Amino acid sequence: MRLSDPDFEQKAADVIGLYLQPPQHAAVFCLDEKTAIQALNQLDPVLPLSPGRAERHGFEYRRHGTLSLYAALNTRNGGVFGHTTPRHTSAEFVSSLSTLVASQPAGRAIHVILDNLSRHKTQQVQAFLALHPQVRLHFTPTYSSWLNQVELRFAEIERDGIARGIFTSAKDLARKIRRDIARYSREAKPFRWSYSDVTRRIA
Repeated sequence: MRLSDPDFEQKAADVIGLYLQPPQHAAVFCLDEKTAIQALNQLDPVLPLSPGRAERHGFEYRRHGTLSLYAALNTRNGGVFGHTTPRHTSAEFVSSLSTLVASQPAGRAIHVILDNLSRHKTQQVQAFLALHPQVRLHFTPTYSSWLNQVELRFAEIERDGIARGIFTSAKDLARKIRRDIARYSREAKPFRWSYSDVTRRIA
């Protein structure tokens, strides 16, 4: 990972610093997109567990399109909010940033941790940042999505909702994703980062 990004340590230290010592009176969010989520309707019934036999799934599905999920995790309380869209574009990303700004008191500094995709750096994004100087973007190093805490929530949504779900339409998929996000947020707790080997500290 360090070889693929010559600024790995600097970027990683910046992100980890926001987790361990966030700026006072500022909000810190982890933002990302989960793209091409398929609305699959399983044609064969799931055969449940029985003595000596594991649960079995059929392999035939009817496809009802795809969605992208934009989600932001509040590192202070672990809460998540997000929305689904038919596409993943720079305009949708800017819409997510607008939602973050609207969720906070006017003028509060907002730090956003995200990956280094080109659509996060378009002219639309730069125009948004010029209008909202209280928003600052912090990019994770290349190939280091594990540094973005919202990825942990994506993994939970995938495991508990999407992977085992049956969806009759893209609208049904969107509704169930929103339901899962609401449930996680009601039970949310912040992630606590620590070093298991202090000799490998970055910052």
